[in-house]
Amino acid sequence: MLRLTIVLLVALSACGTEEPPEPKAVFIILDGIPADVIERVPTPQLDALAAEGGYTRSFVGGEIGGESESPTVSAVGYQSLITGTWANKHNVYDNDVTNPDYGYWDIFRIAKHHDPALATAVFSTWEDNRTKLLGDGLPAAGGHKIDTALDGLERDTARYPHEGGDPDLDEFISDIDDAVAAEAARYLRLEGPNLTWVYLQYTDDAGHRYGDSPEMDAAVRAMDRRVGQITDALSQRQGEDWLVVVTTDHGRDAVDGREHGEQTTRERTTWIVTNSRRLNARFAQSPPIVDILPSIAAHLGLDIPADIAARLDGRTFIDP
Repeated sequence: MLRLTIVLLVALSACGTEEPPEPKAVFIILDGIPADVIERVPTPQLDALAAEGGYTRSFVGGEIGGESESPTVSAVGYQSLITGTWANKHNVYDNDVTNPDYGYWDIFRIAKHHDPALATAVFSTWEDNRTKLLGDGLPAAGGHKIDTALDGLERDTARYPHEGGDPDLDEFISDIDDAVAAEAARYLRLEGPNLTWVYLQYTDDAGHRYGDSPEMDAAVRAMDRRVGQITDALSQRQGEDWLVVVTTDHGRDAVDGREHGEQTTRERTTWIVTNSRRLNARFAQSPPIVDILPSIAAHLGLDIPADIAARLDGRTFIDP
């Protein structure tokens, strides 16, 4: 009896000292998909994520008529996500990204400040996400923050020949999205970095070219397939607590879905899908895109410097 008691005590002690799974996060931006489209088109991979956590409508564009009103334009939306602030703070008002205010820290800078050993990665169909928006390597933006990156393929005209005309409407972007998603999945499966951003572009290009159309629907289904590549890779890793957040940067106009940039309801209305099982009440209240940064930080347990936290426009929809 004494021997059995000792064995049980040892076993209980071992359970008490077991390390919790390491928190890690991937956020994915699928460009330019309105909420009504993502809700109508079959997306089994996104549905599977939502079944674990949740789906909600979200919004971009800040407060209409207020100081924070922000154009419903791609780079503006990305910067609002990665800094948790609206354009009146981060100072990105268009896709040229001429003078971002790096005083509002991005999520990678916060992660590296918390622990320089945290591994970071970016896989993007648009190189400016890393070089301009994150300002990776720039002293004003916090220096080198991204340990691994795949981007710039849009400049590789040998592998991805451009069709001429408007490059934003060229089909080669879909091929680049395939390459970016495949490499993101491969690297995540093998290395499992702590914080990763995946950006895929073609749905916005399809919207500009075709508007609301079967072609746009097909582009959305292809994006869902790419998301599935990434989540399948994560499922092969053990002993890690993976947060996945998938969203978009803006909606589209209500006339034919070819344009965006204004403050109409459809252009402002976006969506968020996540596998988090710690969602709080805010998630169901159409949270703004600026809520994603504090939510990722909550999952990863990041300490945000007090002065940076005080200037955030977003609040977490994930409980710590």
